[in-house]
Amino acid sequence: MLSEIDTRPFPTVPQAFNLAGHVLSRAGSLDKAALTILHPDRDETLTSANLLHLTQSTATALLSQGLSPEDRILLRLGNTLAFPILYLGAIWAGLVPIPTSAALTGPEITKLATLVTPKLIAAEPGIALPDHPAPILAPDVAAWSNLPPAALHQGDPDREAYIIFTSGTSGTPMAVSHAHRAILARSQMHKHWEGLTQTDRLLHAGALNWTYTLGTGLLDPWTVGATALIPAAGTPATDLPALMARAQATILAAAPGVYRQLLRSELPPLPHLRHGLSAGENLPHAVCQLWRDQTGTDLHEALGMSEVSTYLSGSPSRPAPEGSSGYPQPGRHIAILDDHGQPTERGTPGELAVSTADPGLMRHYLGHPPPQGQWFRTGDAAVMAEDGAITHLGRKDDLLNAGGFRVSPAEIEAAFHDLPLNACAATQVEPTPGTTILALFYEAPCEIEASTLRECAEKTLARWKQPRHYQRLDALPRTGTGKIIRKALKARYRRPE
Repeated sequence: MLSEIDTRPFPTVPQAFNLAGHVLSRAGSLDKAALTILHPDRDETLTSANLLHLTQSTATALLSQGLSPEDRILLRLGNTLAFPILYLGAIWAGLVPIPTSAALTGPEITKLATLVTPKLIAAEPGIALPDHPAPILAPDVAAWSNLPPAALHQGDPDREAYIIFTSGTSGTPMAVSHAHRAILARSQMHKHWEGLTQTDRLLHAGALNWTYTLGTGLLDPWTVGATALIPAAGTPATDLPALMARAQATILAAAPGVYRQLLRSELPPLPHLRHGLSAGENLPHAVCQLWRDQTGTDLHEALGMSEVSTYLSGSPSRPAPEGSSGYPQPGRHIAILDDHGQPTERGTPGELAVSTADPGLMRHYLGHPPPQGQWFRTGDAAVMAEDGAITHLGRKDDLLNAGGFRVSPAEIEAAFHDLPLNACAATQVEPTPGTTILALFYEAPCEIEASTLRECAEKTLARWKQPRHYQRLDALPRTGTGKIIRKALKARYRRPE
């Protein structure tokens, strides 16, 4: 059987459409909290009616700056109420918001601004600005709330709605142009990953500029009429359990690293929590088991990327088999391809690919043509089981060569997740010219005995998969969204004395 699954039809795309209008279509009829920013001693809350009104009045404020539909606005904002309001307000008006990480430096954001050519920069104090001629606008949502509502800008569902940047794990971040239609492809995630309903209170632990937070933390809850909970900027992971309990969160969404941090502390009773969601990097089975032991709830992983969001996942109704990322979501057409672009036999590794007809797929990378042909090749290596479950093997260019065999770094790293470390990453290093060995770099408060590390490897890894070098780092190199940059590890290699 071939590694191809086609569960179409795709969602119906209307002839005239607006992403923000779709997300807020229920807001006017709901009497409940839409968004709460959680602080240690207080909360900031927007009702659904407030969110709709502020979105419409902010659209008016932006258009009053002399902007026209499809003009771009660079967002330099933190985890504040202004962020989602400007994001949705721009889209409501037919403008194109570009969320960016508040942690970027002046030179870094200057490069990105040059690439996307914004007509306006919306910025809060204390966040680095680009060297760019676009005017700066300080958000004043309270004052804008007195403005009349802007009409919803309807148009071609394929027109540009927003731009996001890839994480940059393999080099310079790419600017990804998404269409208004992209939101429609998320409808299958609500049931087949998130288990999200109108009564849920979903807490997302990420920064608002991250696509995982934008989609799962904000847009999805609002689309179904649920409540989004976001920790205030600077909230440490150790504070999340208390915030979850106080806010009566029913779903937690976070990266695997956050779950590891939570599991190192004493978790309070979380009687309202139904399950957790994980994305951003591979979720180790050991973390799932520890979470289940401590909370009595399951974690459900999803695999996706900036270019197409999530398309594989486990869910409360269909949990992923142990070790896999889950199943293709209904309404998707995906395959695992060989080097010739043909679907492999099930059980044979290859490269994950998504149909270019999928409405959730990006329009294009800025400066590049739209994806061509039947398949968009994701760069992720994976293997499909007979029942359709897919196991992610890492980025295709991250696969390691050990003794002539191709090895997934994720498989090596999983052998060490029971140890007291924050994270680890396997790669190849060159101790002498022409000689390569497997190495494991780990992030931990203190050194772990080499004998302990070797014993872990020997328990679960064949000899040729076992690292020959172990090295502790204070912090693994990461992107702004927390993904490990494997290519940067080789420069950190230190030969044993």
